[in-house]
Amino acid sequence: MYTPIFAMSRIAGWTAHLLEQYADNRLVRPNALYEGADLRPYVPLEQR
Repeated sequence: MYTPIFAMSRIAGWTAHLLEQYADNRLVRPNALYEGADLRPYVPLEQR
């Protein structure tokens, strides 16, 4: 039963994406902004 339930949840998600796209003719994608430290020094594995 795992595969059919997994497929149904995927189809529900894909349908939601299609309905969003049809509503205003564009795909809705979340922004992915990296908020970590900049240019950290490399530490070799032996010293970690």
